[in-house]
Amino acid sequence: MAAGLALAPAVHAKVVDQGEAGFTVAHTAQVAATPADVWKMLRMPQNWWSKDHSWSGDAANFWLDSQAGGCFCEKLPDAGSGVGSVQHARILFSKPNQLLRLSGAFGPLQGEALNGTLTIQIKETPTGSALRFDYVVGGYMRFKVAEIAPAVDTVIGEQLIGLANALGGALPPTRDEKAAAAEAAKPPAVETPPEKDEKDEPGLDAAVADLVADEPEAAPDRR
Repeated sequence: MAAGLALAPAVHAKVVDQGEAGFTVAHTAQVAATPADVWKMLRMPQNWWSKDHSWSGDAANFWLDSQAGGCFCEKLPDAGSGVGSVQHARILFSKPNQLLRLSGAFGPLQGEALNGTLTIQIKETPTGSALRFDYVVGGYMRFKVAEIAPAVDTVIGEQLIGLANALGGALPPTRDEKAAAAEAAKPPAVETPPEKDEKDEPGLDAAVADLVADEPEAAPDRR
């Protein structure tokens, strides 16, 4: 837990969107590992997915088949009635060293009439790899979205921290990422901002910029 808390500032997270029909959370981080090393670790959830978010209480029971149609599953050891199992998600899209997309409603969401899609992106950077987790949930559930969305956001963030830890730890945010976060935190302007010349835009590293989720610009007040 201490390691996760120490790395938390290096992982960017937020509930991107929420409404009556569902919600979206996004988390980003950078690691010193190559995309190939990230992909290798990604395929071994027993090494990074938290045992606190398992049904058996032991991360060693996780396994993942990274081909389309494959299973991110968990074995439930024999307690006297035979071996059981849980499907956490199934693989929808697999592009080694770049993208893994899974379909599954994790944890207590599994008992609801929900669809959940977790997209994990990997992009090479000059210092290693930029990672992004996007989890989109929609459908009918008996939870209140305003209450469950932040809880799910925390859980997904824990898994990205676990993956980063398994790869040597998350790197501190770059100067461009700090600038982007500060810009996103500014209150919306009341007046219509002047048009910007594209060549004047700050030059974020392309790989990192693709993975940093900016807040949508507020619509100008035309009253």
